Amino acid sequence: MPDKIRIMQNFDDNKSNGNQCTEYFNRVIGFVEDIVVSEEFQSLQRNFLEKHYQEFDDNEENKIIYTDIFKEYTSLMEFYIINHLNFRMNGSFQMEKFAQELQNMKPGLDGEIFELLFSLTDFLTFKDLILDYKASKNGRFEGLANGIIVTRIDKQPLCGE
Repeated sequence: MPDKIRIMQNFDDNKSNGNQCTEYFNRVIGFVEDIVVSEEFQSLQRNFLEKHYQEFDDNEENKIIYTDIFKEYTSLMEFYIINHLNFRMNGSFQMEKFAQELQNMKPGLDGEIFELLFSLTDFLTFKDLILDYKASKNGRFEGLANGIIVTRIDKQPLCGE
């Protein structure tokens, strides 16, 4: 096979794989949106924030207990989301695939749903979340009553499909 044809075939293969990944990513994000807007999830997150917000201070130096709280938050939220994704996707959810796509697309992702997802893996995002909740509880942060609140506007593709 001539090199030019092989290169074009590889390009087409990669292009179609990319679309497939984007399709999978968008499908998972759609389900995640549905999950996190549920009253059950909102209550789970709100109860966690309520339990731990007083431990946090807005200082550069982090207390050792923050690590334990972050691990607990990550475990609790991931467990909830993954179980619900597996249920909604009939057991076909692949965490490794989704996590890789999320990481690859991270620079171009913006919005509350992605902030929530990044709060599961990025300590500083989590700390911002809990400090925002604390500020709202103390009346210093108008407009944020219960941490991050995600609402679904429509079902348009997320990655420019």
